Amino acid sequence: MKAAIVYYSKHHGNTKTLLAAITRKSDVVLIDATENPEPDLSGYDLVGLASGIYYSKFHKSVLKAAQRLTAGQRVLLIYTCGAKKDGYTKAIREAAAQRGAKVVGEYGCLGFDTFGPFKLVGGLAKGHPDADEIAGAAAFFSRAAEQR
Repeated sequence: MKAAIVYYSKHHGNTKTLLAAITRKSDVVLIDATENPEPDLSGYDLVGLASGIYYSKFHKSVLKAAQRLTAGQRVLLIYTCGAKKDGYTKAIREAAAQRGAKVVGEYGCLGFDTFGPFKLVGGLAKGHPDADEIAGAAAFFSRAAEQR
């Protein structure tokens, strides 16, 4: 099985921290969505889409990369956010469905957030992702990669 994760991780590296744990346990190609905005995903059986949350959505570069999914691909969603709430994956799930890809799981956890007004109060979710959340991301990906 060939697996790739298209990601965006910038401000505090929260998402990249999760991906580092995943790559230590799983054979997966990481694709930075800003360096490769139009990745060829056709050769991958499993595609992860990973990002921090911006205005309640995945980063626009990852949303754009979702337009490169192919019919029948299995898709995992991985995200970090300053505050947990529902709805963060709606837009990216819709993008995957439009391409005929199937979202088979999602993993979201807190991530230190100083975006916009949160900087004025010292940020949200300090100390996150923590060790349990990082290990949880790696375990999530491993379980999904083993399923067919």
